Amino acid sequence: MARDTITDVNTDKLVKLGDTDLTIADPLQDIRGRKVVDRNGDDIGHVDALMIDQRERKVRFLRVASGGFLGIGEKTFLLPVDAVTRVGPDEVAVNMTRDRLVGAPEYDPTLIDDRNYYGDLYGYYGYSPYWTPGYVYPTYPYLP
Repeated sequence: MARDTITDVNTDKLVKLGDTDLTIADPLQDIRGRKVVDRNGDDIGHVDALMIDQRERKVRFLRVASGGFLGIGEKTFLLPVDAVTRVGPDEVAVNMTRDRLVGAPEYDPTLIDDRNYYGDLYGYYGYSPYWTPGYVYPTYPYLP
């Protein structure tokens, strides 16, 4: 059976913000490069990229890089923006444990057009996908 694509559900494929000509209006809200910490304050990695849907121009996932040294052995995974609980000047806190996050499926760029890939990620983290009826886009809980 053929797998559905993101475009089959009236959404565009997700792309890295850095691969588009789009920019973030307020540079202070650009969280790329910030440290990611779990709900206990443990260091997970850093925000490596923001994955957006171009149609709605919204960030759907943070691409997080974790572990490794100088890029060797580093794991990247996608984390729904729904998991963000706090955004500070130097870090992004999420409502997951370190074990849950480091056990997440690795980012696979070959599956960026596959709706099931994103659906599986949302399921892993316990969130409803953004294309489901009634989905409400979260607001970033910025700290002053």
